[in-house]
Amino acid sequence: MKLEGSCHCGAVRFTVESPEPYPYNRCYCTICRKTQGGGGYAVNLGARSETLTVEGRDAVTVYQARNDDFEDGLSPLRRHFCGKCGSGLWCYDPRWPDLVHPFASAIDTPLPTPPEYVHLMVRYKAPWCETEGKDNDPQFDEYPSESLAEWHEKRGLTC
Repeated sequence: MKLEGSCHCGAVRFTVESPEPYPYNRCYCTICRKTQGGGGYAVNLGARSETLTVEGRDAVTVYQARNDDFEDGLSPLRRHFCGKCGSGLWCYDPRWPDLVHPFASAIDTPLPTPPEYVHLMVRYKAPWCETEGKDNDPQFDEYPSESLAEWHEKRGLTC
């Protein structure tokens, strides 16, 4: 599925091809919560990095979180934002160079409704935040064992 996205002020527009366009993963880690805000979690999609095209790349800025779990103190995950309005756009991690993860909040293309939500990094959830969703949504203290692609394939939701 071709996804079109943009920032709030319109300085950045992008397109990307996504074989996994269902916005189902809700991440409650402190980084996502503080950089994305919405509901106390962030929702990322899976897409093919080689298909990413960007208009207004000069307005894009990158943030790498400080994280003691990594040797040099920086998370390898790079969060891309609009430097003018602060909108989160996508994440990229060089450990998985074929993938890019657009924030669902930046996507302008209508997205399909997922049959369930997967709540991950729940142990880092803010005390005020509810894990809203469906009654039997799976919840994980850290990461689920299924990848984005495996979750979609298992449910017959690949495009």
